[in-house]
Amino acid sequence: VRLVESGGGLVQSGISLRLSCVADGDTLSEYYMGWFRQAPGKGRKFVAAITSTGGNTYYADSVKGRFTISRDNDKNTVYLQMNSLKPEDTAVYYCAATYYTGTYFHTDVNEYDYWGPGTHVTVSS
Repeated sequence: VRLVESGGGLVQSGISLRLSCVADGDTLSEYYMGWFRQAPGKGRKFVAAITSTGGNTYYADSVKGRFTISRDNDKNTVYLQMNSLKPEDTAVYYCAATYYTGTYFHTDVNEYDYWGPGTHVTVSS
């Protein structure tokens, strides 16, 4: 499955953005999806995850209460709504997928098989 992210940009602190991840090549309905981010000079870190049906979600503590992950399997798309953005949210955001229909939460980069090229998010103070 091929993933492509969009929706990144340069915004001021406090503003909202919604990232999208569109899949091509296979239906997403049997894939567990996640969002990760990588700040300049740092490793790729878990942000949020959602089960294949969308019934369960999981968030990193740093974004809990501000970010919301969701999916529309009919559109083969996963979203990351980011509210109350902070300068420390500046990073390249990556969408990731793994073929899994269970509810165990995957938060490690090595648990995902497919990755998009990323979309840049810059938050100015």
